[in-house]
Amino acid sequence: MTNTMGENKQLSTVKRALLEIRELRGKLEASERSKSEPVAIIGMGCRVPGGVTDPESFWRLMNDGVDGIGEIPSERWDVDALYDPDPDAPGKMSTRWGGFIADIDKFDPDFFGISPRETVSMDPQQRLLLEVAYESLENACQSPENLFGSQTGVFIGIGGFDYWQLQIQKGERKNIDAYFATGTTHSVAAGRLSYVLGFQGPSIAMDTACSSSLVAVHQAVQSLRSGECNLALAGGVNLILTPELYINFSKTHVMAADGRCKAFDARADGFVRSEGCGIVVLKRVADALRDGDNIGALIRGSAVNQDGRSSGLTAPNGPSQQEVIRKALANAGVKPAQVQFVEAHGTGTSLGDPIEVQALAAVFGKDREKSNPLLIGSVKTNIGHLETAAGIVGMMKVVLALQHQKIPPHLHLQELNPHIPWTDIPVTVPREGVSW
Repeated sequence: MTNTMGENKQLSTVKRALLEIRELRGKLEASERSKSEPVAIIGMGCRVPGGVTDPESFWRLMNDGVDGIGEIPSERWDVDALYDPDPDAPGKMSTRWGGFIADIDKFDPDFFGISPRETVSMDPQQRLLLEVAYESLENACQSPENLFGSQTGVFIGIGGFDYWQLQIQKGERKNIDAYFATGTTHSVAAGRLSYVLGFQGPSIAMDTACSSSLVAVHQAVQSLRSGECNLALAGGVNLILTPELYINFSKTHVMAADGRCKAFDARADGFVRSEGCGIVVLKRVADALRDGDNIGALIRGSAVNQDGRSSGLTAPNGPSQQEVIRKALANAGVKPAQVQFVEAHGTGTSLGDPIEVQALAAVFGKDREKSNPLLIGSVKTNIGHLETAAGIVGMMKVVLALQHQKIPPHLHLQELNPHIPWTDIPVTVPREGVSW
């Protein structure tokens, strides 16, 4: 007689093992998918030079080819007392120009539940972040009340200490009150958003110089993919309240004499400083589709690295730029030839522009016909260099271009930079608007 009971028991054990293997395989596949799951941009908010107060007016400025740069406002400081065309003149700045936004002294503390006294000690960058964050949620049709207590993350690029400096200079130590530290600390700039809106996901402020706001987006994408948060606000802010960095940048000879970023042009002689704020609202694409959100664009992949050793501390490194682009493409599952347009850093410096364009050509030029060139542009030609908020406004430009199916014109391009081998690379710059 055969022992069927023993066989059944053995078979049952094998079945259980197979089921567990299938379950583990499913979890592994789900984990791998989550590492590259697209993230949806479901809302945006911004304030940038040229009178821009929302994404719609931002698109009009770019589409109409508007130059949003002007003279440094007199309420910031006396530019006549500090200007000297000689960049090496001690204590002087070699430019009179900048990209500025209006009404940075206007704020409704009651709306955000903040006392007027505390508001005085708050860096205007914190006030601007609160306003633009709220507007970005409105743009995304997300009710702040419904998000209270949710796993919503906040990731903000911020670097300026101008208000802290002004407070100390104006009244020495007499201006230090109970709100001074929380009003001027960068960590609180992100933390206050989470506090006021009741978000309980990660809340991080970061300073990686010009890449700050895009590194913030990268961290937000990683956080969403890992399940740390279910919604994320990511972006950056920059306000110019004191002249010291103008003087510093003049000494390094990177300030454009005419106050214009002439990216990729033979006349490129530096950039112009600008201020503003941009925030995007992000959600995993599966969740956005489930919730019926309006999806403006998808972030399919991202990557971060560092130049490492280059010709100087602030000098770009072409091979490192190529590497981070390749990593981002791999993370996105996108082939270089599939990319039609790149919003470049495009500062308009004689050193940076050739390195950047040749790095883009090295990656995106492979297997690309000259009849189908890569289009590149830089919104800095419209609104200047927003420094810690520069990347996010460039990203918003691309989202708006996708929505409007048009690449806006690139300004201030008269003669292509001769240090870039344009005839040998399949890369071009659209001087006029191009249907997309």
